[in-house]
Amino acid sequence: MTIRKKGSKKKGHFVTLQMVADRVGLTKGTCSAVLNKSAASRSVPPHTQERILAAARELDYRPSFHARNLATKRTYTIGVVTQEIGDFYSSPIISGIEQYLRQRGYFFLTVAHRHDPKLLDNYSHLLLDRGVEGFITVDTTIDRPLPLPTIAIPGHRRLKDVTNIVLDHRMGARLALRHLMELGHTEIAFMKGSNISPDSADRWNSICEVAGELGVRMMASLEVQIESDDATPQLGYPFAKELLARAQPFTALFAYNDISAIGAIRAFQEAGLQVPTDVSVVGFDDIRIATHNNPRLTTVRQPLQKMGEIAARTLVERIEGGADWVPKIMIKPELIVRDSTAQCRGSIPSHATDGFERRLARRPAKDYADTSRSF
Repeated sequence: MTIRKKGSKKKGHFVTLQMVADRVGLTKGTCSAVLNKSAASRSVPPHTQERILAAARELDYRPSFHARNLATKRTYTIGVVTQEIGDFYSSPIISGIEQYLRQRGYFFLTVAHRHDPKLLDNYSHLLLDRGVEGFITVDTTIDRPLPLPTIAIPGHRRLKDVTNIVLDHRMGARLALRHLMELGHTEIAFMKGSNISPDSADRWNSICEVAGELGVRMMASLEVQIESDDATPQLGYPFAKELLARAQPFTALFAYNDISAIGAIRAFQEAGLQVPTDVSVVGFDDIRIATHNNPRLTTVRQPLQKMGEIAARTLVERIEGGADWVPKIMIKPELIVRDSTAQCRGSIPSHATDGFERRLARRPAKDYADTSRSF
């Protein structure tokens, strides 16, 4: 004879909510509130909640997702709208979103619009049709309120019911420029972000303001505008070549982001320059490959995964607890000093810029990927 332990269930036997309620001698409604972590569970004493949770574990109770939706009239689903899935910027943010939502028993649906306004509009309606309870936008410019609570990473327009999570770009600019000044750099080149990037205008305006406050000279001949939506280190490569072709001396580059900085380093190295001996380079973001680049990249760190977690938590609190709308959440950056910056030793040697385009023209044409390292 096989003796079955108390509380065990037969293999394949479906455990219902009523069975959990019978085990603890409480109503189905009370058990449901605790197991689904609804607002009503707050009125249940902690020791009673633990009894319910313990009984559910002993019985191996698995709540029916569809039954829970019917009972609560909720989907526990969030819509995540991003420019691209898997790029260096969005990936850690989405990872932070996923980590928090998983702990709270939420699902999320992700769509990528690739800066196509029609696709963005269609996907927004598609997510609404799927019953999402809120939106998180990543690296996406929105110009009007969405019909549900929304968190924008980053967000720079004040829109009703949209909480903007933004980095303190003035602080980031100050950290980077002070670092270069302390190393003796006065001839600094700047790489300005693409107009389609949500952070571009705010970051550039902050750099210009802080440069003026610190007495850093900014010259048009040492400013280059990125005009690409490439999400790889190829982004900064041609624009760094453009800077060198101008033959205007500089000893440091403050790039718009890490991938443009890494692409610029490759362009400098191909021109025979050493980083940081001949030119120092500072990036922005601290993406995962920044520490694996050669040289390892000095950068202004955005806590991207943490920003994703904050966005998810803020949205869930609004959905579940009716938390007040907060227009903006400011995130503080951090300067991470690595190997791509060093003490200034003078301007880039003239031979590095003179005839730069002629030397490149004599080289066999090759794609950036052919000269980059694998990470």
